Amino acid sequence: MKIGLLLACLLAVPVAAGAPQGAPSTSKPAPKRWTMPRTADGHPDLEGVWANNTITPLERPKQFADKPELTDAEFAHLEKRVKEIMSGGDAIFGDDLFNNAVSGNDAFRSSDTRTGNYSQVWLSDRFVEKRTSLIVDPPNGRIPARSPQAQARQAERAQALRDNPPGRFDSMGLSTRCITMGMPNLFAGYQSYFEFVQSRDYVVLRTEMIHEARIIPLDGRPHVPSSLRQWHGDSRGRWEGDTLVVDTTNFSPRSNFRGSSENLHLVERFTRVDADTIDYRIIVEDPTTWVQPWTILIKLRRANEGMFEYACHEGNYGMAAILSAQQAETK
Repeated sequence: MKIGLLLACLLAVPVAAGAPQGAPSTSKPAPKRWTMPRTADGHPDLEGVWANNTITPLERPKQFADKPELTDAEFAHLEKRVKEIMSGGDAIFGDDLFNNAVSGNDAFRSSDTRTGNYSQVWLSDRFVEKRTSLIVDPPNGRIPARSPQAQARQAERAQALRDNPPGRFDSMGLSTRCITMGMPNLFAGYQSYFEFVQSRDYVVLRTEMIHEARIIPLDGRPHVPSSLRQWHGDSRGRWEGDTLVVDTTNFSPRSNFRGSSENLHLVERFTRVDADTIDYRIIVEDPTTWVQPWTILIKLRRANEGMFEYACHEGNYGMAAILSAQQAETK
């Protein structure tokens, strides 16, 4: 009797090495591996609209010193503050959003403290990341010191503006005149979309702001002669593995990227790292402006929408108001 009962108990116990028949599996399926989409000629497919909506400032705020990333606690605080700021009130542009969020100051101020900006609801949602600067080289995340030539140019420009305030249209900046927003355009969160169009021999890079288009040959042709200068310089592209490399020289002396001269040389590297992200790396060099080259890294995110019209020339009342005010003051 006892032997029969023992056998019955043993038979009722499931074998440890196996799961009960019909029980649901607790193992998770392996994540699907992303495969680089490619064009007909075999190169990475970059086509589509991509957004620069990061909150990360160009230069690292001084309170973070040599700290390239926030801690988890600092990042959580940053996300919370950004949501509060984005919930309404005056629009806060560019690097001001990050700087206000980490300042600890509840009295957020518009970048235009006299007339006020339009509401925050007109701006794109910003992407929050742990990085404390877009500049990845030098390691301190700051723009290198200006050369003596650049300091002299800056002083001359400031004196010329004091001697000849903007009473003529051609004395004002290129963006005010709706000619160009400059290249590279680093402004985030406001009309900050880019569109790639590819073929075997060309890449076209369009920007939403002023709808500028750079047509970049990929066929190995040399740069145009140095006597030919253009607002966006002269770009030549090539593929290095899966990275699109664009080399740009021949800038106009009036292009003025952050105080640069006509000797500005840019090397842009576009690398698609997953379905929704392009690493956009920019190496900036101008020995007559900065004491060393410097490098920017922007994470472009896929936008699930097209670009909107940027009607800059149409209704450009800002320039008319500046001119009329200066003429009135002169009288």
